Amino acid sequence: MIMKPGMSCAARFIANQFQNTECWRTISTSTRACFPAIIFDRKAKEHHRNTAGQRLDSSLYDYVKEEVGWRVADRVFDIKRQFGTVLDLGCGKGYVLKHFDKDMVENVVACEMSSSLLAAAQCLEDVSLQKINFDEEELQLEDSSVDLVTSSLSLHWVNDLPGCFGRVLACLRPDSAFVGAMLGGDTLYQLRCALQLASLERDGDVDAITVGYPSMFELMWDLQGMAENNAAVNRTLRLNRDTMLAAAAIYQEMYGSVDEQSGEVSVPATFEVLHFIAWKPGASQPRPLERGSGTVSLKDLGSVIGGAS
Repeated sequence: MIMKPGMSCAARFIANQFQNTECWRTISTSTRACFPAIIFDRKAKEHHRNTAGQRLDSSLYDYVKEEVGWRVADRVFDIKRQFGTVLDLGCGKGYVLKHFDKDMVENVVACEMSSSLLAAAQCLEDVSLQKINFDEEELQLEDSSVDLVTSSLSLHWVNDLPGCFGRVLACLRPDSAFVGAMLGGDTLYQLRCALQLASLERDGDVDAITVGYPSMFELMWDLQGMAENNAAVNRTLRLNRDTMLAAAAIYQEMYGSVDEQSGEVSVPATFEVLHFIAWKPGASQPRPLERGSGTVSLKDLGSVIGGAS
């Protein structure tokens, strides 16, 4: 655990909430108990992330997460205020928090299920940083204790997203934001389609950032390095050699291309990234005027804009 001098009481309190199980309390998102479907194997995903973080060449596989982390941070820059305490949920190596400075953020609480990834997370030197090794799926915080929550490319492995969003809402102070990004449903559709068709052919069973790769095998190797390999509960634990070779051939046939100048063959992989920002209601937020109180007609909008310029 890393704590810098001068950390605010709020940040210390958040850390205590994670560490002191006697203080935890359930934040319910409905009036009755909700038991979400278990789609993802969280233990397997923790293993994936720890393994990726322990690789000596792990930085080679950060290109997508570094890019999306910067884009999430850039959206935070658009919010013109300073944040006292920021919670970075599923921080990884700090892909978002590494861009924060003291003019924006006083204290950062980095939450990550993987101890090896968390060890690599760093802020700028003038920002207080607290590291918490904890599964973001089990987030439990005191109400109204955080000024901003960020999350980048972590929540797509969470089983109970509505419950997670509800707990984030509860921990935010009024008029505070939740800014993040997660992979969408069309991510790696080329790879999934090739594997499904190959499985159907060989085994008789069917269980937007685009990057080019020499073949399917380099893509799958990089996914392992990113800790984005499959963690579904019903995943096939082992693909036989014939299925893998057939999938690679299908992938190349359906999506491959040849560079006209170099003659190099490549296949694309698409990462669909869904960005979002949500605000907790607060008394200080601007409110729309009452209907009918406008003084300018929409038909005059062109002349109004032209006059302003």
